[in-house]
Amino acid sequence: MEIHVPTTDGYLADRFGKYAEPTDLHAAHPKRSFPLTITDAPADTQGFALQLIDYDAVPVSGFPWIHWVAANLPATVTTVPEDASRTDAVPMLQGRNSNAGSLIHHPDPQVATGYVGPQPPNADHAYTLTVFALDAPLPLAPGFWLSEMRHAMAGHILATASVDLWSRA
Repeated sequence: MEIHVPTTDGYLADRFGKYAEPTDLHAAHPKRSFPLTITDAPADTQGFALQLIDYDAVPVSGFPWIHWVAANLPATVTTVPEDASRTDAVPMLQGRNSNAGSLIHHPDPQVATGYVGPQPPNADHAYTLTVFALDAPLPLAPGFWLSEMRHAMAGHILATASVDLWSRA
């Protein structure tokens, strides 16, 4: 299985992160998700899940920053269009990002759930996108946590694919 995200020299376009246009921000947070394509998934795939994590955030925040978790994308959806997190262009169940955690506890669900784009504060960061091909839908509720998705996926992962997507400081 492979995933493809349009980049320039490995970097996400500015519109998906820190330098987004005002129309793509909500409460100063980038909310336009990037497009992605999934190829060569196993034939018996019933759905997909994804996570976007900034491991380069550890020196700044003390932990990896969760930017996006989504589950139950149908196996027939192999192209996720730009801005799908906000527009519901494809069916998916979205979870909480790190803005929802007890350290930040952002009160706005539009900031704390779904995609929130890269905003590297100290240097360019690599954001790791991982897509999981699954043999069953996951029993999750809207606004689930990454840990809940990880436990629900146990024993159901058919294949994974990851790519590092860079964003500039």
